[in-house]
Amino acid sequence: MVPAHVADVAPWRDWTAAADDALRFLHAHVGWDLWMVTRLVGDQQVVLRVWPDHRVRPGTQVPWAGSLCRQMVEGNAPRMATVTAIVPAYASYARQPLGTVAAYVGVPLLNRDLELFGTLCGVSSRAKPRSATRELTVIEAAGRTLSTLLAAGMEPPAPPSSENQG
Repeated sequence: MVPAHVADVAPWRDWTAAADDALRFLHAHVGWDLWMVTRLVGDQQVVLRVWPDHRVRPGTQVPWAGSLCRQMVEGNAPRMATVTAIVPAYASYARQPLGTVAAYVGVPLLNRDLELFGTLCGVSSRAKPRSATRELTVIEAAGRTLSTLLAAGMEPPAPPSSENQG
């Protein structure tokens, strides 16, 4: 049996627990208003996990064509924009179903075949200082951990029942 003082670093029981811990960690240590893990399903970006969980519900869908994450994945914009209004590829998509996004950060999540699974992303309703870019490596590490768990065979949850809000 593991002593209680080390139980907080025990392996996650499943992919959902790992994703939830990543979102809570990023919210507590990096900040920003909202953190999400999404999955690309057809032409929709579906929210799988979210923190804080009262802002958006799992199952919420955003058309991939109109998402900030698509701009990031396709290389049209950087992984982090502390002010979305000054990044042309983000500026025209800053009005999202969850509100106006003044700052955005996203990291692609890949499966074992290096195909796009979805994204780990954070948004803020207010612009962030340029110094926030220092946190990008922490966010990328969290995303890479989730991708590694996917590649190792940990199964993510099925997308929740759809609730098209896009």
